[in-house]
Amino acid sequence: MKKCKKGGKCGKKACPVCRVFLTLLKILLAVTGVLFIVYFWNLDQKLLGWAYNSVNKVFDRKPTDIKF
Repeated sequence: MKKCKKGGKCGKKACPVCRVFLTLLKILLAVTGVLFIVYFWNLDQKLLGWAYNSVNKVFDRKPTDIKF
């Protein structure tokens, strides 16, 4: 392998199919990681609880007993 001026090695670059596959793999791993964090720390319920209380403050609702 030749030595590049930038200090790296010059050689064959990855094929376009490999680059697309690696990009998709990185995206899927990132999405899976974010979903795991949301599930693990139950952030969706905490966010909805905060939003519910904030909306009630904005519209100045009186406390009521909600029956379904």
